[in-house]
Amino acid sequence: MTSPAERRRRGRAARERVSRSSHGRWIPAADRPDPVGVLERQGADRVAELLPIRYGRMADSSFAFLRGSAAVMAADLAAGPDTGLIVQLCGDAHLLNFGVYASPERALLFDVNDFDETYPGPFEWDVKRLAASVAVAARDNGNDEDSARRAALAAAHGYATAMRRLAGHGELDVWYARIDTGDLLPLLRKPRQRKRAEASLARARRRTSLQAFGKLTETKDGRRRIISDPPLIQSLPRTEFRAVGQVFSDYRATLADDRRVLLDRYRFVDAARKVVGVGSVGTRCYILLLEGRDERDPLFLQIKEAGRSVLEDHLPAVRPDAEVPVAHGGHRVVTGQHLMQAASDIFLGWTAGPAGRHFYGRQLRDMKGSVEVADLTPGGFRAYADLCGRTLARAHARSGDRLAIAGYLGGADTFAEAVADFAVRYADQTVLDHAALLAAIENGSVKARRGI
Repeated sequence: MTSPAERRRRGRAARERVSRSSHGRWIPAADRPDPVGVLERQGADRVAELLPIRYGRMADSSFAFLRGSAAVMAADLAAGPDTGLIVQLCGDAHLLNFGVYASPERALLFDVNDFDETYPGPFEWDVKRLAASVAVAARDNGNDEDSARRAALAAAHGYATAMRRLAGHGELDVWYARIDTGDLLPLLRKPRQRKRAEASLARARRRTSLQAFGKLTETKDGRRRIISDPPLIQSLPRTEFRAVGQVFSDYRATLADDRRVLLDRYRFVDAARKVVGVGSVGTRCYILLLEGRDERDPLFLQIKEAGRSVLEDHLPAVRPDAEVPVAHGGHRVVTGQHLMQAASDIFLGWTAGPAGRHFYGRQLRDMKGSVEVADLTPGGFRAYADLCGRTLARAHARSGDRLAIAGYLGGADTFAEAVADFAVRYADQTVLDHAALLAAIENGSVKARRGI
């Protein structure tokens, strides 16, 4: 077994391949793919009628564009050398893919909460995407260049500090580590900040299947049905409804025995197609209404298509130190989530559907919530960026070699400072890429529906 000292030396040796200061560079390659073309190719296998909604949402701001363009950034990151220090990546670790949700014990946790693009890869790719998203969001909030860089630095510094600390902990301590939202409130010293945080957590606690039941359903012809609200929520034709029912049945088989017993206490009532997110728009996503003891005991599930990760074209199928199954897209998502999150949804499962498409399932709402970053002060924004960085480090430490990563980072702030430099430079690139999308919409080569 490799000793801790040898693992740290392995990390330091990685500096010979990629120096820490080199992470600050961003010069687009001469043959860099057209970003709009990357998005169009990604959408080729999606529901065509929904793609204008995706482009319309991405057109809203530079940050919205970055949220939907994980495929563009993956290609950019892959164009340069990497450390070879492999973890289970989120693959889309932007600022809004962190948030609160309920653990199986009903505690509110803060963690990474989106895994559609999860895949084994070099740790710095997630850190750079997080920092870049921080810089872009800070600018969109009206912050100046110095504030944007300081916020990006807070994210990278939070990551490095947490990883160094976790390198000194034992395996079970790292695995059980979690960020309970109850532990965060004492850190907010200003009454106004604490009041806002408490209100946000209260809203998250109300986001349950029962709340969704009142908002998303109606009684029609004596039966409870999901309200159709095209194009965002659409009722299913009979053949597609039957297909979704079969997908649900197959998904059930992938759950642990005790979860199947619980799920079997619910009756499948209705299903509809739903548009979700920004980058995910156009993927096949369904919401399912189930009924337990009676009508006032609902359960909403989301069955979402899991295609190839945007990272798969740029990374080997199996890395020797991160052997995670990737052959099935839904299994990839579920496994990645279990690896990265401190605790996960009890109804996580996967299945294949019509035409061999892959899906994964989870609860639609289980006290999920996120921070309104546009409402944060510059100081609050930096604190939140730091929290996201620390959270990402904890997620990476569960699957990667935290001692090697800590050895690579060392005790100086060289890596964090470089990532902050990269973040503001990539923010400039994002502004240009966003402008390219707006131009394509303006000249009619890309169709977009705004405000949906």
